Amino acid sequence: MPHSQRLSIEGILLLIGLAIGWGINWPIMKFIISEIPPLTFRAFCLFFGGLGILGLARASGLSLALPKGYVKKLLWVCLLNIVGWNVMATYGLSLLPAGRSALLGYTMPIWTVLLSVWVLQDKFTLRIGCALLLGIGGIAALMSESLIAWFSGPFNLQLLVGALLMIAAAWSWGAGTVLMKLWQIPLNTVVLTGWLLLLASLPIMVAAALVDGPPQHMPSTLALWGVVYNVFFAFMFCYWAWVRLVTLVPVSVSSLSSLMTPLIGVVSSIYLLGEEPGWPELSATILILGAVAVINFGGKKANTAPAATDPTL
Repeated sequence: MPHSQRLSIEGILLLIGLAIGWGINWPIMKFIISEIPPLTFRAFCLFFGGLGILGLARASGLSLALPKGYVKKLLWVCLLNIVGWNVMATYGLSLLPAGRSALLGYTMPIWTVLLSVWVLQDKFTLRIGCALLLGIGGIAALMSESLIAWFSGPFNLQLLVGALLMIAAAWSWGAGTVLMKLWQIPLNTVVLTGWLLLLASLPIMVAAALVDGPPQHMPSTLALWGVVYNVFFAFMFCYWAWVRLVTLVPVSVSSLSSLMTPLIGVVSSIYLLGEEPGWPELSATILILGAVAVINFGGKKANTAPAATDPTL
């Protein structure tokens, strides 16, 4: 069944939930990794988030069996969309302000759109092209200080490495999203999300044991509440919502629409962490708002056919 080129009511509600759930989480994560080592934090959230989702799926009577012939494909999606993103984004966040990390991390639509045109043969329309240019403008604004410092003299290596890690994480996420759409793994959305998170937690657990070592001290109560928020909202709900959104519309629409998330991240970082955005963040905010407006409201509606749905959801 053909996909709608605009977000449906369900898609809009999912997007709002994602924007709030993941947007607010950027400053929360920034605070948590100041007390809990990054890999340990991510492994814990992925394991219990995946376990929780699969538990809910099983309690609802859904089968948890993996489809034959799709296990290797599931592992590739897991490696790129979950492992690569979580590891590189968490370390990138540790080197950058939370607001800038969120904006750089959400350059993922650029890679997703380019990969979807190449791999999925998606149509590259003028509307998508304009939204993409606005997104690229946002990246240029955010990277401007690092590039100016690079060419004009001494530069902050930490900020540059952090920015490159966030961009690599965004590419990894985009590649995993495109493969998820390409292969159409025949699993219920809830079950697929649970397996992706649980499988991703295993290599990160091993890495956490080798790199982070045993805990040195008990985190604060506030940090532990942040972990609870991550398990139940940022992982169990938001990851399910994202996988569901990918099934409803072309990846170019879902990815470019998700640019709302870093705006929430910037605003929440101002209020929760006291970060002061400069002209790069403000410029990127304007450009990203323009990209979201163009992709969802620009031009005529290209396809009024109902979106594909998951009958087992």
